[in-house]
Amino acid sequence: MTAALLLGGCGLAHSAPPTQAPLTVGYYEFPPAIYSDPQQRARGPVAELTRRVLRHAGYRARFRSLPSARLYAGLKSGSVDLWAGAPGKPELAVHTLESRHTLGRIHLNLYYRPDTPPPRIPEDLAGQGVILISGYSYWPEITDMLQDPALGVRVVHTSNHESALQMLRYRRANYVLDYQAPVSQARQRLRLGELPFLPISEVPIHFIVSRYAADSEAVLAALDRAYDELRAAGEDVRLPDD
Repeated sequence: MTAALLLGGCGLAHSAPPTQAPLTVGYYEFPPAIYSDPQQRARGPVAELTRRVLRHAGYRARFRSLPSARLYAGLKSGSVDLWAGAPGKPELAVHTLESRHTLGRIHLNLYYRPDTPPPRIPEDLAGQGVILISGYSYWPEITDMLQDPALGVRVVHTSNHESALQMLRYRRANYVLDYQAPVSQARQRLRLGELPFLPISEVPIHFIVSRYAADSEAVLAALDRAYDELRAAGEDVRLPDD
């Protein structure tokens, strides 16, 4: 299921304000949810839903692909107006406003090889290697666990999901901490079977508006209102489950 590109129904089209003010929408590469195509245009259900809601609210999206650290810095400085991402990040709390609606959820899992018993967390991670994708961020409790000197977890970074699964396959480490949707896509590309995993966390997705965006509170209110109106009109405004 993918988010539709066009607004359905004349009533929706007429309800949007006539002007289309631009908003800079930051994102980091997170296929298949949101990613850059060969022409560097944002694609995926997160991008399409963001376009739909912004268009209905009277805004035009200008997408910028950024590493996560630069995306967060942009929200803090106001060079990025909007992000469709995880609410409640401590480093963004005083710099951003969060929408009322949950657009969808993504699932963070700990993957392991089929010949490995299910780990007990955190004790079975002690002294073990855990593969992470460079540029991704996690909730503080997860980062704290990985950095706990008492556990001595050996963190191994790699640049992409396919590489992480290959490293797991060839025993470079015993575990991969990664999100469900990109792992499923990477498995298909590598023609790998199902991998066992333990669910670690379920991350909600909201619109996150920089407090330094022009009329930031009005932008947030317009996005919440547009989401309500689209949903009330019978539009599917939920992201697909991963």
